Order: sequence, then C-alpha cells, then structure tokens
Amino acid sequence: SAARALNEARNSAALHATGERQAAPTVQLGNIMAHLTHSDLMTLEAYSKYLKENKPKLIAHRRARTVHLGDHITLQFEDRETIQYQIQEMLRVEKIFEEEGIQSELDAYNPLIPDGSNWKATMLIEYADINERRRELARLIDVEDRMFVEVEGHPRVYAIADEDLDRETDEKTSAVHFLRFELPAATRSALLAGAGVKLGCDHTNYPQHIEIAPEQLAALVKDIRA
Repeated sequence: SAARALNEARNSAALHATGERQAAPTVQLGNIMAHLTHSDLMTLEAYSKYLKENKPKLIAHRRARTVHLGDHITLQFEDRETIQYQIQEMLRVEKIFEEEGIQSELDAYNPLIPDGSNWKATMLIEYADINERRRELARLIDVEDRMFVEVEGHPRVYAIADEDLDRETDEKTSAVHFLRFELPAATRSALLAGAGVKLGCDHTNYPQHIEIAPEQLAALVKDIRA
C-alpha cells in the first residue's frame, strides 16, 4: 500500500542517516541468488540474537553495496542478504508470526533479489530540510527513469523503475524508488572480465555521474553470471 511504501521509505532513510543499514544473516549461493523461503528465515528470538552478535559484519556488507550519487541520491544495491534483512526486520517490527503474514513478506520482497542478469537497487532521494525536499521532489519528476549504469566499452543501461507500482504523481516524484538495471550478455561478460562501471543520472535537474569504487564493484559483480 502507499502507506506501507511511505513507512518503508522513512525507515530506509532513517537507517541510512545513522549509517546502520544492515544486511541479513544469509549466505549467497554462488552467482545464482535463489528466492527466500520460510526455511531461510530465523525465529524472531534467533534473529535478535544473531543481530547483536554480528552487527559490525552486517553493517559492512550493507555499506559495501551502497553508492552515493551526488549529495542527495543514494542507491542501495540489493542482494539476497539485504533482502532477508528487510524481511526479518518487517517480521520483527510488525511482530508477524503467522505463516500467511510471513509468506506475504516473502512475496513482496523476493522480486527485489537480483536474478543474475541484472542489478536491483533501492533508490533514496534525501534532503534534510522538509521544504527543500518538497521543492526538489517536484523538480525531479521522472528522475528514476534517468538513472543509468555504463559499463566500460558498452552502451548505457537505463533503470527500469517501480515495476510494482507508480511512485510519482503529476506534482512530484517519490523519495524512494526501486530500480532494475537489466544487463545484456556482452555487458555482463565485460563486468566479469573486470570492466569499470559508471553510475549516473542525466535528469536535467540532477546531472551526475561517478565511477563505482573498486571495492563496491567487487561486491556488485558477485550478483552477475555470464
């Protein structure tokens, strides 16, 4: 729902601001990320204990997959671990125990796990001042569709945004979007061979691009298979 999307956006922005976006307690299965099932999830008690014992490791995983584009846009590239964290947090916060409720969370979040041919990311537009944020969101309509990755020697790949529902209106864009960068086979091969990557935006009101740092790119290449 719209209310839930807004709540998730607030939670994501708050976690990002504190530097404590955390990954989930799961191990990636090679280069192929299987969807999560009930059996992958911890009980609330076990998850709470795991989180206390592994917090630094989880924070490091999350940060390695976070890319800032300019001062106001952040992309959190998701993987199986980050998505399990999101599910476990929803179960914990909303105290969900019933099988139907757990399955609902799995159904909502599993599509955000990359498939081996793509990168998937949560995009946050962040302005600390509420009036500035309102003004800029009005100026940045369609910004999510102008996000791209450019692998060295290959054409830009523009994001496919918000496939579950439209998150902008005629008056403003949303502060949170979900992006998929679908990478052609030749582009994936170049990535696996060590090509560099730019992340960028060519929206008129937010022209930015950066080289993804080697340590971040090393984490993202693990999402890709030839």
